[in-house]
Amino acid sequence: MAPRPNLTGFDPQKFAAASGQPRNDPWARYEAWRYTGPFSRWNRFKGSFPGLGIATVAFAGYLAYEAVFLNDDHAHGDAHGNDHH
Repeated sequence: MAPRPNLTGFDPQKFAAASGQPRNDPWARYEAWRYTGPFSRWNRFKGSFPGLGIATVAFAGYLAYEAVFLNDDHAHGDAHGNDHH
């Protein structure tokens, strides 16, 4: 049995084929600036944390200063809980 013709002229298969991606995007040239130069993915990520590099170096310097100069070597309070009373 042959399929019945559609009275409205609407073909869902042709509609699905036409709704896919176009062969060439007419707006591609106008959208290209969003992904190049200062708007590239890396540059947008880098701009998200503006002071992270300087803060990391400053914190590492503070930790080194603390380890070298603020080290408590007299050992006060090491045996206070063991030999009393």
